[in-house]
Amino acid sequence: MLNAVPMDNTGPLRVAIVEDQTVIREGLVRLLETSEGFACAGSYSSMEDAIAGIGRADPAVTLVDIGLPGMSGTDGIQILKQRYPRMQFVVLTVYDDDERIFAAMCVGACGYLLKKTAPARLLAGLQEVREGGAPMSPEIARRVIELFRTVRPPSKADYQLTPHETRMLKMLVEGHNYKTAASALKVSINTVSFHMRNIYDKLQVHSKSEAVSRALRDGLIR
Repeated sequence: MLNAVPMDNTGPLRVAIVEDQTVIREGLVRLLETSEGFACAGSYSSMEDAIAGIGRADPAVTLVDIGLPGMSGTDGIQILKQRYPRMQFVVLTVYDDDERIFAAMCVGACGYLLKKTAPARLLAGLQEVREGGAPMSPEIARRVIELFRTVRPPSKADYQLTPHETRMLKMLVEGHNYKTAASALKVSINTVSFHMRNIYDKLQVHSKSEAVSRALRDGLIR
């Protein structure tokens, strides 16, 4: 099972980009290369190109537009997540509808930002990923909350989570990362990581974003 603890904070955060619009893609490259603490680990105009070359670039985080020509970003994330389970994916798109948000979360995206996001907020969101967080534009966060409120659990959804595990899962749904959850619960990050590994095992997921998606889909949080 993947140990989805916060990333190593040493060295610049290596970020790859999958974006078909040249102006936006080149702008993101410049932003990363001129911002302290970040480095561009490759840029691709299609998901097909990313799948072919991203393994050699070895980014920690990949920014993905989901409205791509050819293979969609969502389908590509699913493929890349299977090949590189430690790689994290943040959607950067113009789409804010429930279907695309839910689909991206279900295939393993750990964040969902709109393209109108200010550069400083985008960089802060990438840093959140490094610390175990799940960055979302405010509009997206509201939609996720609405999805959480309306989804009902199937009759056989029983993952045998303990009360403490359920409480911790709820904190992730509410936007906490490992560090802030540990602070709120007054425990160490290692303790949070231990419980999260148990949660991942029970839910049969591999990342925080997949755990949140499962919690929303199956109505595991009250």
